Amino acid sequence: MRLPGLIDPHVHMREPGATYKEDWASGTAAAVAGGFTQILAMPNTEPPVVDGASLAHTVSLAEAKAHCDFAQFLGATAENVHQTADCADQSAGLKLYLDQTYGPLRLESLDLWKAHFLAWPKDRPLVAHAEGRSMAAAILMAALTDRPLHLAHVATREEILLVRAAKEKGLKVTCEVTPHHLFLTSADLPGGRGEVRPRLGSDEDVRALWENLAVIDCFATDHAPHTAAEKDCPDPPPGFPGLETALPLFLTAVSEGRLTLEDVVLRMSDNVRKIFKIPTQPDTWIEVDLDAKREITAEGLYSKAGWTPFEGWQTRGCVQQVVLRGETVFQHGKVLAQPGFGNRIR
Repeated sequence: MRLPGLIDPHVHMREPGATYKEDWASGTAAAVAGGFTQILAMPNTEPPVVDGASLAHTVSLAEAKAHCDFAQFLGATAENVHQTADCADQSAGLKLYLDQTYGPLRLESLDLWKAHFLAWPKDRPLVAHAEGRSMAAAILMAALTDRPLHLAHVATREEILLVRAAKEKGLKVTCEVTPHHLFLTSADLPGGRGEVRPRLGSDEDVRALWENLAVIDCFATDHAPHTAAEKDCPDPPPGFPGLETALPLFLTAVSEGRLTLEDVVLRMSDNVRKIFKIPTQPDTWIEVDLDAKREITAEGLYSKAGWTPFEGWQTRGCVQQVVLRGETVFQHGKVLAQPGFGNRIR
């Protein structure tokens, strides 16, 4: 079965600053192996991507190493309201961290929120990490400033119902949900391996996400690799690897009748392209075997993380081949694209 190349609007490449966790070469190899031909990278690196100079530096690293096409987000801070707006056309979008997660970026003041909402061009993607009450406040801010807002990794029943209510009122809100919030609960992954932001929810939260599938615009992995040793330490950082396991999980859901292939394509390609204004890729597609049975295991994954929260899961459906701009870049488990083959989207 041939599908369009997938787009992941939410990944963490960890370069610059933490290349032992992931870098542009390993992360985009994982992307291609997972069927993704375009990715959008988050800015909470070390140092973070917050202005023209740091954007140019990170893009130069990606241009030398990336196996698939890419764009880089800018991160909002207390000092860079106008600097980021000046770089809008060169970036994937602007990311606002309104709740605590991994990395140094967080906006505390509502005045700062408003400044970024007003300064950032309305025709460029604005994305918020906002949980619970912060999400409600972010939706209100988007309404007050009359601009579109994309909500990252919606995870709970109250959040998805809030998004539903906002859409029913005609507000310019879109959202994404991750595989781990759709397939895992807090009881499934205790201890440090289960640390992630937003946190894994309850059975009720997972059920609500599935029941409100029509409200979910995109599936995004939030690929956030840390090593197994880090996850097993007394103070584990939050985040899961996910680029190589997302599509098999969703294809398994298709085989079980929980999704259709149209649902998958809509949320992993069509809607992402529309929301983030991503150009089409000529002669690009992936070939999947819908009947292939596999066991998810960390062994053989391209990500440097070296572990997966879905270890031992039985899946049905896998990527056989990926063609990007007419070139076969992945086939039968092997990444064939050379580092630097990926093009910058913006």
